[in-house]
Parts: sequence; C-alpha cells; structure tokens
Amino acid sequence: MNSHIFGRVSNAVLPTAARGEGCYLIDSDGKRYFDGSGGAAVSCLGHGHAKVRAALHAQLDQLAYAHTSFFTSEPAEKLADKLIAHAPDGIERVYLVSSGSEAVEAALKLARQYFTETGQPQRHRIIARRQSYHGNTLGALASGGNAWRRKQFSPLLIDTTHIAPCYDYRDRAEDETAFEYGQRVANELETEINRLGPDSVMAFIAEPVVGATAGAVPPVAGYFKRLREICNQYGILLILDEVMCGMGRTGTLFACEQDDIAPDIVTIAKGLGAGYQPIGAMLCSGDIFNAIRDGSGFFQHGHTYLGHPMAAAGSLAVMETLLDDNLLAQVPMQGDKLQTALQEALGTHPHVGDLRGRGLFRGIELVKDRASKAPFDPAQAVHKKIKAAAFNLGLLCYPMGGTLDGRRGDHILLAPPFIISDPEIDHLVGMVTKAIETVLPL
Repeated sequence: MNSHIFGRVSNAVLPTAARGEGCYLIDSDGKRYFDGSGGAAVSCLGHGHAKVRAALHAQLDQLAYAHTSFFTSEPAEKLADKLIAHAPDGIERVYLVSSGSEAVEAALKLARQYFTETGQPQRHRIIARRQSYHGNTLGALASGGNAWRRKQFSPLLIDTTHIAPCYDYRDRAEDETAFEYGQRVANELETEINRLGPDSVMAFIAEPVVGATAGAVPPVAGYFKRLREICNQYGILLILDEVMCGMGRTGTLFACEQDDIAPDIVTIAKGLGAGYQPIGAMLCSGDIFNAIRDGSGFFQHGHTYLGHPMAAAGSLAVMETLLDDNLLAQVPMQGDKLQTALQEALGTHPHVGDLRGRGLFRGIELVKDRASKAPFDPAQAVHKKIKAAAFNLGLLCYPMGGTLDGRRGDHILLAPPFIISDPEIDHLVGMVTKAIETVLPL
C-alpha cells in the first residue's frame, strides 16, 4: 500500500482499522483484535458505545465549534461541573485541552505564572522522578524522567531534576518494610529541594501509578502522604499526572483518592474522552485560580481547540456512564479478577518477575532470571517480540522496554475497557500468556 502518512514507525506497514465493537477492533480484512490495552489506556468504554455516539451526534446538530476567547459552551460547563463535583478536596477549576501532553504543559505554565503573580518570581525549578513519563511536548518531556525519550532532545529541554521513583519490586532493601522504603524515597524530595534552594523550586510532579515507562507501578502506603507534607512545608505545588492512571482506570475516578491526598494541580486525559474525541484537562485549586483572577486576570496560555464543544459533549457522556450509570464500580472487581487470573497463569513463570497494578491497570515485568530479577539484554528486544506475537494472535497489548532505566528491562501494560466480562478476562490472559510463551518458552 502506498501511503502518504508519516507514521510512528517509518518503515512499518500497518493494517487498517475499520470498525470497533465493544472490546474489539476489526481491521479492513475482518480480523478481530482484542483491545487489551485500550490503545494507550484510552478506550475505557470500549468501541462503539451507544450513549457516547448519541451525545456526539446530538452535539454536532447543535454546535461543533466556538472559540473560547469569545464563548463558553453548555457541554464544557456541564463537564467541568461533573469533574469538580468528584474532584479531590480544594480542586475547583477545569482547563479543557486536547491531550495529556497539553494538560501537563498547561500545568507547568500555570505553576510558573502562579508564583510570578504571588510575588515569588524566583521559583522556577521542577522536580520529577526517574522513569516517569509526562508527555511529548517539550515542557512535558523535560519533566519526564525516561532517559531514552529525552536523550536526543535534551538540548531543547528546560532544566528539571529527578529523584528516585517508588519502585518497591526493584528498590526496597531486604531489611526495610514497605512503609520505611516509601518514606526513604519520598524524603529524597526534601533533599533535592534543599540542594536546589527551597526558594527556587515551584513544583513536584508525579504519576500516582506509573504507566507507560514502568508498567503500572503503584506506590507503597504512606509514600504520597509524605510527599504532600514536604510540598506543604516548602510551599511547593504538587502536580499529579493522572493522564493514564486517572478517570477510573485504577478503581477510583482520581487515582490519588486511594492515597488519601489532594494535589494542587492534576492532569487528566485518555479515559476522560475514552477515545471518542481528543480531550484532556488540567484541574487546579481555588487558591491558584484566585491568584490569577485577582492578579493579571488572565492565564497567559491557550490553544485553538480549548474546551471544544464536541470533545466536551463526548467526554460528558463518558463521565455520566462511569459515574451515573455506575460502571466505575466494576473496575475494582474486574481488576481483582484480572490480577487473580494473571497470577494463576503467570505467577510461577520463570521469566515473570512481578505482577502489579491497581484496578484495570496491570503490569507484567519480564526478567531473565526470576530469583535475581536480572533483566534481559536490551538487544534481545523481548518486549517488541511479545508485542508482535500478541498482535499475530489478535491481541493488542502495550509492551515496553527500558523499564529499569530507559534502556534495560521489559514489561507489558494491560489496560482493557471497563466493560470487560469474565470470559473476556480469561481470553485476554490466555492470549497474553501464549504471546509470552511464544517468545519465552518454558
């Protein structure tokens, strides 16, 4: 096929997606693929959801687009109301964008403007974590801690420093409890703040459950509470990136609910629109919004498609389905079933080191040796081979490399639609097991 598309991989010839039905995508030849990763943890309602389709058709008949320098719109207002009604304490405003990267970019710029508006212009430094991922625009990429993604663009990136992640499987010492380990790595934030100079730091950004670059790594208990305490102590904004792990993916609408904390700024996307329209959002506290409102009066930022009525209408239907139709309540239950099935199928596999995650956000870490946790040689490209094997079987999953440090390590991320049934869980686990065993035979 001759194509003028500039694809993600320039020498790849991909099948053409033609239709979507529930947990499946169907290509133009009629082959069915089980969407075991929801694309990139996006398709939380599956494909062809009737309520969302109807909402988009109805909105198109009323209004497709109006620029937000002139108008607000009813779907944008209703969506913001719905989100704030279920947001963490103190979060009062919603800034609607078109992607997760845009949401993070907006969060970083808002953090900087907040400090200039409040008479602290010396605060400009960002602290993040190694092996984090916050998006691909330059500010978001700079805050991310994945060495491979950053390397060739490093001359273009703003200065960001990175502390250790909370990676219990790899980094907890044998003589530490999980809580002690969490406190130790959380305290690295205070050490880094003092190294940089407390008056120079504006924000710390982290994913509550680390997604693409590490494979659904959850924090240990108490870790994020300690980070919140440190941010409060030094007057630093806590930005939580829930682009992948939020909007119900881990079992609560906002992932941070499970760690009993509230951020100053939180970013969401992916499941916010379930793939039906491009949408993301940056939500902030009332204090931050009021500082802008009572200062210059405008946020010095913006994009053409902010608050797009079609995107907001689709997202509102998604949120209504999750919250009002009680679909969100299924996620912890189905997530537990998925974890149990993975444990039964792969829990003793010699090349499966860890099975982890929350809700319907699950990671499988692959190792050369289970006892030592030694990773495979990156030259073997184990994750790429498993992705290809799964695809041939009719499974879409999200294997990645560089789990440990951006170069070494392999994992598979699973993030199926929330509508997944019990038989479909068995089907998903059976196929991912077969894909692993095809590449890493027992």
